[in-house]
Amino acid sequence: MCVPGSFHAWKFGTHAIVADKGSLPIYSRRLREAREARDISQRTLGIEAGLDEFVASTRVNRYEKGVHQPDLQTMQRLAAILKLPVAYFYAEDDELAQLIADFKGQSKGKRRRDRS
Repeated sequence: MCVPGSFHAWKFGTHAIVADKGSLPIYSRRLREAREARDISQRTLGIEAGLDEFVASTRVNRYEKGVHQPDLQTMQRLAAILKLPVAYFYAEDDELAQLIADFKGQSKGKRRRDRS
């Protein structure tokens, strides 16, 4: 089955759908932007998230390129290190993503005062 905006990668008799460069999944783009904004290398981010040090850089690189998608637990660890909520990485709209990031950055006390 062909998926528009993707191509098939064949490896050891199996295949997986891989995103074209122009159509990266939103989590890939946001992960890379967040990592670069914090000036953290792919390797450091991966190791801090609990990935094996020998594959940390490659795994994070593949997440950022849309080759693989991190499972929820891994994404939660990556988000915690980057000090962002998981929802930020999946927000389709850039403005919504920024609102999510800004909300997370506020102290709980300020959020309570704003709601009053």
